[in-house]
Amino acid sequence: MTTTNLPSADALTGALTDDQRWQIALAKDRAFDGTFVTGVHSTGIYCRPSCPARAPLRKNVRFYAKPADAEAAGLRACKRCSPNTQSAEEACVLAAIAAIRADGAKTLDELAELTGYSPTHFQRLFKRSVGLSPAAFARALREERVRDALADGAGVTEALYDAGYSSPSRYYDAMKGKGAMAPSNQRKTDEGRVIHWRVISTSLGQMLVAASDKGVCCLSFGIGDERAEEELRARFPNAQLVAAGEAFGALFDQVVAIVERPGLGSGHIPLDVRGTAFQQRCWEALRTIPPGETRSYGEQAAMLGKPGAARAVGSANGANQIAVLIPCHRVVQADGSLGGYAYGQEIKRELLRRERES
Repeated sequence: MTTTNLPSADALTGALTDDQRWQIALAKDRAFDGTFVTGVHSTGIYCRPSCPARAPLRKNVRFYAKPADAEAAGLRACKRCSPNTQSAEEACVLAAIAAIRADGAKTLDELAELTGYSPTHFQRLFKRSVGLSPAAFARALREERVRDALADGAGVTEALYDAGYSSPSRYYDAMKGKGAMAPSNQRKTDEGRVIHWRVISTSLGQMLVAASDKGVCCLSFGIGDERAEEELRARFPNAQLVAAGEAFGALFDQVVAIVERPGLGSGHIPLDVRGTAFQQRCWEALRTIPPGETRSYGEQAAMLGKPGAARAVGSANGANQIAVLIPCHRVVQADGSLGGYAYGQEIKRELLRRERES
């Protein structure tokens, strides 16, 4: 395959900590190739993050932004993963991402012309590398820019136009069906929202379930009747809380069935999920992980087209208020260990076991 000198991809990934780089190297995630190299000073070589060689001891590892930095430190390129070269395909994906970030959404034909591939082939190549189509990546980037601008105090109209939307209606159309808050309400709470709740005994212990007329908005474990309203008030401070009646019985029965047999899938259960655009994307990505399978935070970040955002992904997963139905229990550490879980590792381990045996 034709190769070119490996360029820096700092503009794509942003600043990574060494702890993040180490987790990425343990996961051997191809999505991060080109963002840094791993220097192994006990052997005198440096590698791609995805190098299939056996993981070195952490104490022997240093990370470098690009091959030239590693070579300046006296290291030589690994012959197995060739970190000092980059395939033409990898270079084209990085070029396309840079173009989208700089100029906004581009047509598939424009990106194909930029990279020299046919539109169909480039579409497959981009999605395999990034986890999203070029159009979906551009949409996600615009949504993220709106969220960041609002967080920085920008007005709604200013945030929408600066992110590349031609009109506010374009943003609202793009967000339909995603359950995300409108930008004018992202800092507001649940005024006027009526939430019906019930504490249910399950084989995993006491489970608090709550739903609005749109769908389930909370599912958590380890909370009994005595703490339920206090817990919900902390989550939904301005909502009206009502003990669920018979009207919600069928919905809550479906939720219990999924908790008892999580491998059945929960796509038929309506959800009322509110969060930032980035949180929504993280939660949507969680629901695409097949039951019984797991992904690392780095792999989830790559699925979103945001290499280097593993920490932000972890924060978004932690903000998930609907356990099991939005399966954050399917995300583990890069080394395969369970990692943390809001309701304890025992429940996380049991959910995964049930999924694998379903």
